[in-house]
Amino acid sequence: MNAPSTPPYTGTDFYCDVAIPDPAALEVVHHDERVLAFHHTRPFWNVHIVVVPTRHIASLTTASREDEADLRALLLVVQQVARSVEQQHGAAAVLTNLGAYQDSKHLHLHVHAGGRR
Repeated sequence: MNAPSTPPYTGTDFYCDVAIPDPAALEVVHHDERVLAFHHTRPFWNVHIVVVPTRHIASLTTASREDEADLRALLLVVQQVARSVEQQHGAAAVLTNLGAYQDSKHLHLHVHAGGRR
């Protein structure tokens, strides 16, 4: 008998609604009071890690001076994750999406390597 499948997420902020409240359900790479990094739940690349601030920041272009500590912490973790991916796979890329390209309306950066899945 097949296990029932989980319905696809249909909200607008997967990170605030699902990932941050329940990191134990994820394959976590890093988690502290300011930043969560985990393997993407629906990876687009062979290696695909998402890094998010745990406090809601809508996007890179809406971030403000009051977000500075969270952004510094976020970029430090992105740097550490990207360095590890680069060392393990010989290359890494870092990407964020904005506006209509941003499916989840919460600042997040993708660290990826390898071909598309």
